[in-house]
Amino acid sequence: MTHENTADAPKRGRGRPRRGAAADGPGTRDRILAAARSEFAEWGYEKTSIRGIAKTADVDPALVHHYYGTKEHVFEAALESTFAPTVAVHDAVVGGPIDSAGERVTRFFFSVWEDPRSREPLLAVVRSAVSNETAAAIFRGIVTRNVLHRIAPMMPQPDGAMHAEMAVAQLVGTAMLRYIVRLDPMASADPEELIGWLAPIVQYHLTGVPPPPTV
Repeated sequence: MTHENTADAPKRGRGRPRRGAAADGPGTRDRILAAARSEFAEWGYEKTSIRGIAKTADVDPALVHHYYGTKEHVFEAALESTFAPTVAVHDAVVGGPIDSAGERVTRFFFSVWEDPRSREPLLAVVRSAVSNETAAAIFRGIVTRNVLHRIAPMMPQPDGAMHAEMAVAQLVGTAMLRYIVRLDPMASADPEELIGWLAPIVQYHLTGVPPPPTV
């Protein structure tokens, strides 16, 4: 009977399988995260399982637990990577005068949603947040950290957080109707047309200054 040489064996974290039990190695963590994004995008939060993520990543389920912990933590990590581009929201606001911030933020928003690489994971996020309270809580936290906290300090009003939240609500509501409900004519409208409609409203929410009257 042979025994593993414990002096040479690497230490295992909680939930990590023994050596040889799974396809661990360089890139495993990223592969699991990519699989998680794919599974959540296809099945939503409730129907996605650790076992399903592991199967897609071609690893032992214990490795998913080792790297990310519970399903909630995997979902949060997948969302954080999905929302990584939103850090550019900060630059979109401070990169120019405040009186044109509404158009810059709205244009950035559509650039993310119109890109198929980021749209599919975002669709999964919104669908999951609508149908599951755990997913909704994680979604709220990430939006708060990555969007609201970045925009609010730049607002001229003392209640900047509320103004920023109203702007985000306007854009997320549009995304719901255009990309999820697919309500026409909004679903088939040219993005530039929607930007033209939305940018003055977003500007109003951000600054409190009403848009000029149309003639």
